[in-house]
Amino acid sequence: MNNKKKYEKISKLMKRGCDILGSEYAIMGGAMTWISDSHLVSAMSNAGIFGVLASGAMNGDLLKKEIEATQTKTNKNFGVNIIYVNPKLYDLIDVCHEKKVSHIIIAGGVPDKSVIEKIHSYGIQVMSFAPALPIAKRLFKNGIDALILEGTESGGHVGPISTIVLIQDVLLNMREYPIFVAGGILRGEIFASMMQLGAAGCQLGSVFACAKESTAHPDFKKAFFRASGRDAVTPVQLHKKFPITPVRAIENIGTEEFINRQREVITKFENNEVSLEEGRLMLEHFWAGALRRAAREGDVDRGSVMAGQIVGLIKEERSISDIIDTILTEAEEYLTACSK
Repeated sequence: MNNKKKYEKISKLMKRGCDILGSEYAIMGGAMTWISDSHLVSAMSNAGIFGVLASGAMNGDLLKKEIEATQTKTNKNFGVNIIYVNPKLYDLIDVCHEKKVSHIIIAGGVPDKSVIEKIHSYGIQVMSFAPALPIAKRLFKNGIDALILEGTESGGHVGPISTIVLIQDVLLNMREYPIFVAGGILRGEIFASMMQLGAAGCQLGSVFACAKESTAHPDFKKAFFRASGRDAVTPVQLHKKFPITPVRAIENIGTEEFINRQREVITKFENNEVSLEEGRLMLEHFWAGALRRAAREGDVDRGSVMAGQIVGLIKEERSISDIIDTILTEAEEYLTACSK
């Protein structure tokens, strides 16, 4: 059966998002450092959704190689996620232009108008994130092509606001703009509901980290399958002078050790054994390489197993095509039931 006929109702709701992404389905893959590599991203795009490479802390040469590797495995559209505070920001944008990438997703900050214009001058579409309505309005005023609302339920680096609140604050007040929703989304009924509310599409991450096509370590995936939603936590901050970057990950030995490290640093600071800056660096360096150790080496005890709260619903390794078919079939059945 033709997929457009099979998913007739949800396809109509996805059209705006598909036109923006240049993909068959209005589903984006969340960019996950050490996981969203050429293998996973190309597999996503080949399956009809929109894969996104995670550039992380890459320099231009590394990103160029990863883009080239992706392009050898797919001729479909995919995007590149670039961290706004990366000192090589403009070099990475230039690489995307050189390699004819269709979309750049700016994360980790709100891009100013000059950055958006620079990317547009290369004929590349720009997407970014907004944690509140005023920022969303400013981004669209500055020319951004589409927005992603990512709730605190998501894995990895997150903001303080839940998806359901962001929907009411931003999406329902800006339905005329192309907005993708992320955070705590897996079942097709929820995906379809977001589209009914005016979303252009949705972004999913955690479920694809555990896909058969994901090169994440087997023990990393098993940690997902064992976890419940309440196991995916953000770190507790013990002192206001030592702010903690909110990163949602599965609680483990490393999480407990980080609490102890905070106590140790605070005590040393209060005893004038370290300066405020030295203490902050000690905490910042604690997790250095922790995601790579978990995702690539399988150290799920002390590494950082970044996962969203949806992890409690992910219980097995499945192919990307199976994941997508399940979501779209559930969405279609839900919309059919709604029309009766």
